[in-house]
Amino acid sequence: MPAPLSLRIKERYMAKRASGLSQQLAADAVGISVRSAQRIDRGELQPEGQQQRRGRHWRTRADPLAEVWDSVLVPMLNKAPELEPQTLLLHLEQRFPGQEWFRRRRTLQRRVEQWKALHGPGRDVMFLQHHQPGVLGISDFTLLKGMPITITGAVLEHRLFHFRLPYSGWCYVEVIHGGESFVALAEALQNALALCGGVPAEHRTDSLSACFRNRDGSYAGVYTSRYSELCAHLGVIATRNNRGVAHENGAIEGPHGHWKHRLEQQLIQRGSRDFATEAEYRQLVARVTASFNSRYEVAGRLEIERLHLQPLPVERFADYDPLTVRVRSTSTIEVRSVTYSVPSRLIGQQLSVHLRHDRLDLFLRSQFIETLPRLHGQKGQKALRRIDFRHVIDSLRRKPRALLRAQLQDDLLPTDSWRQLWRALLAALPPDEAAKVMVDALHVAARTDDLAGVERYLRRQLRNGEISLSSLRDHYGLRPPRDLAALPQLDIPEHTLSSYDALLGRTTEPASAGDSPADTAQAVETGAVPQPVAGSRAASPSRRLEPGQLPLRAGRAGAPAAAPGAAAAVVA
Repeated sequence: MPAPLSLRIKERYMAKRASGLSQQLAADAVGISVRSAQRIDRGELQPEGQQQRRGRHWRTRADPLAEVWDSVLVPMLNKAPELEPQTLLLHLEQRFPGQEWFRRRRTLQRRVEQWKALHGPGRDVMFLQHHQPGVLGISDFTLLKGMPITITGAVLEHRLFHFRLPYSGWCYVEVIHGGESFVALAEALQNALALCGGVPAEHRTDSLSACFRNRDGSYAGVYTSRYSELCAHLGVIATRNNRGVAHENGAIEGPHGHWKHRLEQQLIQRGSRDFATEAEYRQLVARVTASFNSRYEVAGRLEIERLHLQPLPVERFADYDPLTVRVRSTSTIEVRSVTYSVPSRLIGQQLSVHLRHDRLDLFLRSQFIETLPRLHGQKGQKALRRIDFRHVIDSLRRKPRALLRAQLQDDLLPTDSWRQLWRALLAALPPDEAAKVMVDALHVAARTDDLAGVERYLRRQLRNGEISLSSLRDHYGLRPPRDLAALPQLDIPEHTLSSYDALLGRTTEPASAGDSPADTAQAVETGAVPQPVAGSRAASPSRRLEPGQLPLRAGRAGAPAAAPGAAAAVVA
């Protein structure tokens, strides 16, 4: 009788034959002879039962765990079936020292595995789900593993929001800043629903603290007030999986891996994980998502599912945290322990802030002002600041020396290369001159929106030893047009002190007669005579001033009023 072949070899051979291979090629693929392949095709192999009866059923060596298995290890496993073989091995080494228990590790592993299969507790069963169109939508957050994504060399701290319709397989992925916050969930979820064209009947997440109050590990769905309002606005039923049981959301946990694997392949093909802007990285994320949604089976089933989705709400739910802040005298505001600069014209104003996961939208009495990128502090990190020199450069240009000892000096300088340029200017110029050059250069950069170009021009001037701000402004065409008429130059000569005597109706006396009694009496009658100021400059050619050109007042009480132009008037 021919020698028996294992059932596994027969199955592999028949699979090769079913795929279309010839008898010779299928036999070579599984490592059997052509005669054995012929017997398999004719059904002449021995039955499986005979193969088992011919197998060995006796031991060839003594049981290495005979002394401890029933007496020591089995009672431990009965008491705590979750014990692992490595833990049992350490226990044997401590209780029975001097024996080479490490040589019996593999035997112990097989014995424990067999015991758990025969006497251990039941294991979790995976129940495959059947999804109906338009019924379920699942949201989850996930992190990329491996090397980080960088934007011009700086690590981009982020995570990914993933939404999926299990029936059709349609998905949406968005880059999220910060943690798994409610504003991130609300904004990304509404973006996803707007793209798929409707709202499913049920929205499922894991145990997000932004959605649920997880008290004592209870499964009871105690929703946060804002998440309840969001679900009521969308008209969906909120559900979640059991805490710590991720496979209950298997319809999105598995696709996490597939989506991230395709993204990694795109990054490998690209040759770099560094991007010029975050928008470029978001475009790559969108292309990877589109590659999943463009598959024929997904597009076809999505058309069916859209027939069962609920219509979108007319208005969008508020997906931000509303805050109110006042602009300080330093032209800054503080939001969630982070300092941001704003235009200096807003100092003293009270602003409304719509705080989102990646940005701040600023409003003044419902009038939109601008959007600021949001910063997220890490645990143990110092106070964060985001200062834009463009917000304060006009004020700083009026007092450039303020840059020398400014507390926010490093934040006012936009990049590390500008900070290096600032140190080079301090080494080459007096501090006041260096501050004026730096502030004027920043002003030009703000006006032209060319930080890199202004920096290169200034460095070139510094190397040549010829720093000229006028040439820098000429280079960017910021000087006034040359055909603009010059302002008139006014030359107003100073009048002589003797004009005061003429105004008072006195004749100029020689210096030697200044102490006569008559002068004293007249001074008492008409008032004090103005005296020359000490250290005054020499009088220049003067013009005679008419009395009506100076403010006059009447004499002291009791004196007769003087007619217009009379010498008795006194200079106010």
